Amino acid sequence: MTDIARPLGKDLTVMGLVGLAHFASHFFQLVLPSLILFLKDDFAVQYAALGLLPTLLYGTSGLAQTPAGFLVDRFGPRRVLLWGLTLLSLATMAAALAGEFWMLLPLAVVAGLGNSVFHPADLSILTSKVDPQRLGRAYGSHALCGNLGWAAAPILMVGIATVSDWRVAVVVAGAIGLGIVALILLFGHDMADEPKPERKATDAPPVPVLTNVRLLLSGNIVSCFLYFAFLAAALIGIQTFGPSAMTALYDLEVDTAALALTVFLLATAAGVAIGAFAADNTDRHDLIAITGMAIAALLVLPVAMGLTPGMLI
Repeated sequence: MTDIARPLGKDLTVMGLVGLAHFASHFFQLVLPSLILFLKDDFAVQYAALGLLPTLLYGTSGLAQTPAGFLVDRFGPRRVLLWGLTLLSLATMAAALAGEFWMLLPLAVVAGLGNSVFHPADLSILTSKVDPQRLGRAYGSHALCGNLGWAAAPILMVGIATVSDWRVAVVVAGAIGLGIVALILLFGHDMADEPKPERKATDAPPVPVLTNVRLLLSGNIVSCFLYFAFLAAALIGIQTFGPSAMTALYDLEVDTAALALTVFLLATAAGVAIGAFAADNTDRHDLIAITGMAIAALLVLPVAMGLTPGMLI
């Protein structure tokens, strides 16, 4: 760490490219879920089977995140980020070749492996390459770009599939990812991986494994894990089946239901920004989280029960 401030231009380049990569990660998470209705008609499968696609992607991504962190430490975050984004892009593009539904399942696993690298690689790059005085804004822009990726996927994928075909839509999605890979290769010199310093005899000994296990099983960590697990389950449910449910409950057109999901995800991005300011001005973060979840639940329930007038969705 140096006391000399890093140039703003270099920090903005790093933040922008890492933000683009995180945008792609979230974008790809909703490529196939956004096309659920098209896949259902094309492959004549039930919603339960279609639910396997996000389950496999998110499950694989979650389980592979810790190994991905080891890869980042071993080979460097920029290199691993490029590997992951390329793998994710190609797996998504390959979905266009699927002749039967089951062929999409292994591709979802491969896409999950590619998606697993983003958080360990992104945060490692931002922490090591951005001036410490700008890290808050770097992390904030990282989260915001991810939410914008979620918001872009439904409207873009459904729009392309409506005027053309869902297979064309996934090819376009894959091309977007490969385009971002090219941008990082061309302009990501400030993200270059640095050689790891060798461990010295005077360095502090590593923390014992048992100590880390006790920490992971502590009440605070377990409660945070459960909070994010239930939050993810609810959010992924809305992202995956929200448009399908809205078309069934309210007889909406597919593009209108996709627009409703896009608005929801854009508002989520706005909530990230509002929450950042709120978190800086109070130490009761638990109340902020509880209040936000309670309001969200109260607003979603009447929609799920078919009580909300269609145009208010």
